[in-house]
Amino acid sequence: MADAMIILGLETSCDETGLALFDSESGLLGHVLYSQAALHADYGGVVPELASRDHIRKALPLLERLLAQTQLPREKIDAVAYTSGPGLIGALLVGASLGRALAMGLGVDAVAVHHMEGHLLAPMLEAERPEFPFLALLVSGGHTMLVEVHGIGRYRILGETLDDAVGEAFDKTAKLLGLGYPGGPEVARMAARGRADRFAFPRPMLDRPGLDFSFSGLKTFALNTYQKTAGTEQDKADVARAFEDAVVDTLARKVARALQQSGLRRLVVAGGVGANRSLRHRLCTLGADAFYPRPEFCTDNGAMIAYAGLLRLQGGQKAGLAINVRPRWPLDELRPPAPVEATVR
Repeated sequence: MADAMIILGLETSCDETGLALFDSESGLLGHVLYSQAALHADYGGVVPELASRDHIRKALPLLERLLAQTQLPREKIDAVAYTSGPGLIGALLVGASLGRALAMGLGVDAVAVHHMEGHLLAPMLEAERPEFPFLALLVSGGHTMLVEVHGIGRYRILGETLDDAVGEAFDKTAKLLGLGYPGGPEVARMAARGRADRFAFPRPMLDRPGLDFSFSGLKTFALNTYQKTAGTEQDKADVARAFEDAVVDTLARKVARALQQSGLRRLVVAGGVGANRSLRHRLCTLGADAFYPRPEFCTDNGAMIAYAGLLRLQGGQKAGLAINVRPRWPLDELRPPAPVEATVR
């Protein structure tokens, strides 16, 4: 049995600064999160330089708040996990530099974590956890993919977006409708007041075989449709409803196709768009056992990085002294850690 370990997780890949402490024996001790949504709202999207600077300002105060919240002396931290990719290079460098410095100062191991592996494993933080193998739908601002998962580091990508990620399409559609940022919750809020039968939007790439996605054309269709209206609040709501319905239907039908092709009956849904209520309701009709992280762990967070880092450390994986980040890092390049006799609750 591996020794008990308390690990600090740092997430700074984009516009959320997330930190968490995870105990291999007792589970999640605490987590803190700061969102930069208000900072980027005027721009309708993330400004990389502003994101990096804000991570620098917020990371250490958040660490102090986390230690106070958990009443854990920093000397009790046994390891540090940080996101090293994919993501914005400046934002990644902030977290990687801080994580490596903290580990060196505390005299403990550090481990570099793949951001999407963190999302994929986020449902493992819940009391009801999926068993391997399962199908994962990862839907966020930067990624949309279907992954066949047979274990830690044993991933096969079945399909992914060829252009805009679904979260990015939500943000851009919100901007063209004059809604706030981040766009996903704003479009969903407006869509709740929309009429389902007014506009007929296409379902991209459903008329061809395969499991890839494309959302750029759907965003353009929303723009062209809205420009033909009077621009009233009801017009906005109807376009938002048609857009959300098209996205949800496209995702659900691709998931159904992937479940049939893979023969898997367990489904994990992770990433910020996984919090969309319409999507969750539709996916629950597919006949698979569906697993979701709690809403605060759908978006970027330190808890998922701490958990993924713990599994990697227990398998003997450690970061060297060099600070390396990978803005682009295909998920299927990951490999399983060495097998260990360890139980993580």
